[in-house]
Amino acid sequence: MNNENRPELVTASGYPLHKGASVRSVWSATGECVPTGHRQPTGGRPTHTRAPAGCRGGRGGGGGGELAPEGAISAMEQPLDEKDLERKLKKEHKAREKEEKKLRAKQKEAARLQAQAASDGARKSEKKQKKKGAIDENPEDFVDPDTPTGQKKLLASQMAKQYSPSAVEKSWYTWWESLQYFVADAASSKPPFVIVLPPPNVTGALHIGHAITVAIEDAMIRWRRMSGYNALWVPGMDHAGIATQVVVERKLMRERKLSRHDLGREKFLSEVNNWKDQYGGTILRQLRMLGASLDWSRECFTMDSRRSKAVTEAFVKLYKEGLIYRDIRIGHWDCTLRTAVSDIEVDYLELKEETLLVVPGYNIPVQFGVLISFAYPLEEGLGEIIVATTRIETMFGDTAIAVHSQDERYKHLHGKYAIHPFNGRKLEIICDDELVKTNFGTGAVKITPAHDTEDFKAGKRHNLDFINIFTDDGNINENGGSQFEGMPRFTARAAVIDALKAKGLYRGMKNNEMKLGRCSRTNDIVEPMIKPQWFVNCNTMAKAALDAVKSKEIEIIPPQYEQDWYRWLENIRDWCISRQLWWGHRVPAWYVTLEDDEEKDMGSYIDHWIIARNENDAILEAEERYPGKKYQLDQDPDVLDTWFSSSLFPLSIFGWPDDTADLSTFYPTSVLETGLDILFFWVARMVMLGILLGGDVPFQKIYLHPIIRDAHGRKMSKSLGNVIDPIDVINGITLEGLQKKLEQGNLDPDELEKAKEGLKKDFPDGIPECGTDALRFALISYTSQSDKINLDIKRVHGYRLWCNKLWNAIRFAMIKLGDQYTPQTTVVVDSMPPVCRWILSVLNKSVGKTVSSLEAYKFSEATSSIYSWWQYQLCDVFIEAIKPYFNDSQEFEAARGASRDTLWLCLNTGLRLLHPFMPYVTEELWQRLPQPKEACMKDSIMISEYPSTVQEWENDQVENEMEIVLDAVSKLRSLRPPTDIHERRPSFVLCRNLEIAATVQCYQAQIATLASVSSLKILIEDDPSPPGCATNIVNKDLAVYLQLRGALNTEVEHEKLRKRREEVQKQHDTLSQKMNASGYREKAPQSKQDDDMKKIASLLEELEIISEAESKLDANN
Repeated sequence: MNNENRPELVTASGYPLHKGASVRSVWSATGECVPTGHRQPTGGRPTHTRAPAGCRGGRGGGGGGELAPEGAISAMEQPLDEKDLERKLKKEHKAREKEEKKLRAKQKEAARLQAQAASDGARKSEKKQKKKGAIDENPEDFVDPDTPTGQKKLLASQMAKQYSPSAVEKSWYTWWESLQYFVADAASSKPPFVIVLPPPNVTGALHIGHAITVAIEDAMIRWRRMSGYNALWVPGMDHAGIATQVVVERKLMRERKLSRHDLGREKFLSEVNNWKDQYGGTILRQLRMLGASLDWSRECFTMDSRRSKAVTEAFVKLYKEGLIYRDIRIGHWDCTLRTAVSDIEVDYLELKEETLLVVPGYNIPVQFGVLISFAYPLEEGLGEIIVATTRIETMFGDTAIAVHSQDERYKHLHGKYAIHPFNGRKLEIICDDELVKTNFGTGAVKITPAHDTEDFKAGKRHNLDFINIFTDDGNINENGGSQFEGMPRFTARAAVIDALKAKGLYRGMKNNEMKLGRCSRTNDIVEPMIKPQWFVNCNTMAKAALDAVKSKEIEIIPPQYEQDWYRWLENIRDWCISRQLWWGHRVPAWYVTLEDDEEKDMGSYIDHWIIARNENDAILEAEERYPGKKYQLDQDPDVLDTWFSSSLFPLSIFGWPDDTADLSTFYPTSVLETGLDILFFWVARMVMLGILLGGDVPFQKIYLHPIIRDAHGRKMSKSLGNVIDPIDVINGITLEGLQKKLEQGNLDPDELEKAKEGLKKDFPDGIPECGTDALRFALISYTSQSDKINLDIKRVHGYRLWCNKLWNAIRFAMIKLGDQYTPQTTVVVDSMPPVCRWILSVLNKSVGKTVSSLEAYKFSEATSSIYSWWQYQLCDVFIEAIKPYFNDSQEFEAARGASRDTLWLCLNTGLRLLHPFMPYVTEELWQRLPQPKEACMKDSIMISEYPSTVQEWENDQVENEMEIVLDAVSKLRSLRPPTDIHERRPSFVLCRNLEIAATVQCYQAQIATLASVSSLKILIEDDPSPPGCATNIVNKDLAVYLQLRGALNTEVEHEKLRKRREEVQKQHDTLSQKMNASGYREKAPQSKQDDDMKKIASLLEELEIISEAESKLDANN
């Protein structure tokens, strides 16, 4: 606005300001102004000029200042000369003005006290009525009636006064499921959006890691379903070979003192199936409790008939293509389970020194973390060669000793032999520069090719003998000689040391840093063992999976894990897919033992294996291969790695290898959401097999959520007692209940006591009831953390309290909307009060931010956007700001109607926006909202349309104005003494330019309401600072004052101004440093430089204002 178009203004004293007056002297105390060229008539009402953008169609706020009355000369007085007359008139005018101000102040105070008394009386009367009404209330009106299973939930006639998760979350799920809202249609014309639930172990229970998967995936699927997609979320259970077998074996031993070998294979499998049938439903109940909108009509199990058919078909196809083969390789062996285990089932302990560990099957702790030296005698009287090892019991399998070719200490021994002290075996001294490090140990390395991964490679390089010295259960076999045969491996460790000492060959022991592998299932120390196994050659499949990510056929989110993907696939090893278990998919391989075979053991001849889909096909091939010969046909007793069947899941769930409608419609799926820890064991293998067998990538995106740890950052472990059952968080549980659950597990006594102590420390009062909605929202909000989540139950409980805030917002709305309210299908936004236009505009931004965050898989940003709008904008500002409109005054009739419409729009939109994250509470609250008569509303919020942005709601100008308003409110609130924050006090707003004053005047009522002040008066720069006030600087154009009278603490006010000065000075210095940096003027765009100059000027001006406020504070005190 230029000076020529500026209206004539009046000061707080009533004098007019002409065109040449300071821009800072703009608005009167009433917040009103006078058009240019017109003097204000005495005693007349000021004329409004054009209001700020936020005030079109609304009422202007009234202030508290009046204009001065016109002066008059008494007829009795003697004529005076012109100067004396003017002086006298001014003096009398000031005196009258002062008296009138005092009179008006007294009248105002009297009116205020009268109004306050009336208000207090009304409030007391209202409280009495409420109290009387409360006595007359029927408690049953607040309790939901029992709902028959599968029917729509029956709601109480009155909303409960507090949110109860258990009450809200019952009945809705069975209703959704009965109406088949979760079921996708393969014949639908809608675009598909498909997720496969990572199949949890069938006999287990969901832990908190599963809960974050469910929360994220259900949020995605509900959002897409509401957005018009043919959304399919497929549930499945994994047979979990090792995990399930371990649980059942422990149960048998604990209850009946039997091993699986005591029972035999068939009876043991019968026990496992009984266990599965008894406990397999636990996870299904948990998934439903978590609100997972899974298509249960497509539920599957990795060992059901269709999935088993797919596993067999995949094995046969891969074998025929030359990708599956049988070989003797070294791998991790669990002596307790008597099976090979994969890398994911091995946890590594970092040992710094000698450490004693409890090992299953041993009564006393076993020593680890030491390097033992002993001597091998050399032939021909050459003396001895000293070697060092961490596993001295493996010396029975030694077949050579390696040295470095350039090590001068051993050059004279190249090609010589050492003699084994216990069996006389000759051990050649070989050179292997790849294996030997001259600065480690003695520089001479014993080689045990059958029991060490690196030694295995050396054995292959030098064509050494591979001698296995252990039985499957970890005892020394016949290769240990009669002195040691039958000894458990760690018992033999001590016995070998004693025997070496007896022979004078023991040379000592020292601490040694090392990594020790333990099986996560049994806690046993894994043993490197060579076994004949089935392997998959992964080279060509790995290249295809690698190229799929490079070409963006598959997108990995977050993208930093792409490098891990490349690194693993570029260095992939062949995959061992056989396990020596009984529970799992039996390997579809049959061994032919011919009558004239010299070796009768299974697997003795590699070419006697037949791969077939079933036994009949195997018999036909055997007869064709060995016509006229007598033979015996036996199926391989081994089962396939669980990951093999799981890797086929995106194909097998849709019916592969058959050509089904589901397969053509829903494969490839849309996104695979899982934890980072199984990126290679499961995700990469799904991609490899999906491309090879399905002809396409199995999913277009991979989203990896962080791994959940406890509040201290520790990995969750049953032995630590920090594993959290999501159902305990939902329902709440006492400390005693948590400890009792531990006792029902499989922990040994020492671990049990340690775990109980951990529970007592972390949950001294148990876990409070949080509900499903709060748990889901908390877990999703945690995903902003990088690769780990330190879960604090207090944060989850905080969101449960927030649910109560939502509940109360709807209760408020139901009261204010009234029983007769019918929502409008369309509203005219421009005619609404500014605060209504503001809340719709910020809601629009929240909708846009939420949708864009969901599309970008930034789930925590979506929850943050929704939370901020509900909490800080709707509940904290809008609902509070509109309360005065509902005092039944005719003056606010239009604003009251607009507020009702806006409130309904906000709640209807806000609940739909929140629904994917909090399905239960949003359904219940949405069902209570009144519905428009003309609109065809859906029966459930979950099939309603997800919100999208509305262009008509966007209003940046009103948002900017409200930002100033809320800053002023915040600064006023901060001035209230902590001892009487509920006392309403007079306040003042000092405006230094026209635009800011117009904004404050427009929102005067909202500022007074939100800041909880008794009155709000607008001042201009030339007005004196009000005495007895605390002050706060909002910005360079705006300051606020709160009258404290005797409560004013000058030191406190000075400290506030000092901190503000430091803050502004820091901003100024940072910006100045940036502007003075070399290259700034050359590189920064001119528009940016102009903006920075304006910021610098603004900051300098604010520093002047702070100095001025400090001076006034000193002057008034």
